[in-house]
Amino acid sequence: MISTNQLKNGTHIEVDGVVFKVIDFQHVKPGKGPAFVRTKLKRLADGAALDKTFRAGEKFRPIRTETRRMQFLYADGSEAHFMDSESYEQLAIPQGQVTDALRWIRESEEVDLLYVDDAPSDVQVPSAVELAVTAADPGVKGDTASGGGDKPATLESGVTVRVPLFVNVGDRVRVDTRSGEYVSRA
Repeated sequence: MISTNQLKNGTHIEVDGVVFKVIDFQHVKPGKGPAFVRTKLKRLADGAALDKTFRAGEKFRPIRTETRRMQFLYADGSEAHFMDSESYEQLAIPQGQVTDALRWIRESEEVDLLYVDDAPSDVQVPSAVELAVTAADPGVKGDTASGGGDKPATLESGVTVRVPLFVNVGDRVRVDTRSGEYVSRA
């Protein structure tokens, strides 16, 4: 069993027969009354986020998780298809389950697939990725009063992000996958 004292961001727990991922947690010790833990959980089945409060010391069944290296093949609109690089076994995950992660992945790219209780459930992407710019309007220095500014640019994975005016088609840029913001040129 895992206690509320052992919770960490990214830990998977089972609450009332449903598997959740801990997004955020906070131990609270009020001046009067018992301590409690305020959490933000993401339901693995459908990705819904909810806030839940537990008594300090409450116990949960830990969920066994592991990551396996897979190659992302393609997404066909309803499912995302992956292949194990060693056994060449292919598997499909409902695309709605991994939509956020697929924005940052190119076809044929190696990724870490998260297995929860021996079932594939999520794609783990790094906190920042480097992608090439495939489409961007030319930036003109006189377009802004201060000389700075930004413009939309489409990256090779198909996602559109705001980049500075000096970024052109063909440049490689580093993007934060958590916020979707431009970090730097690569």
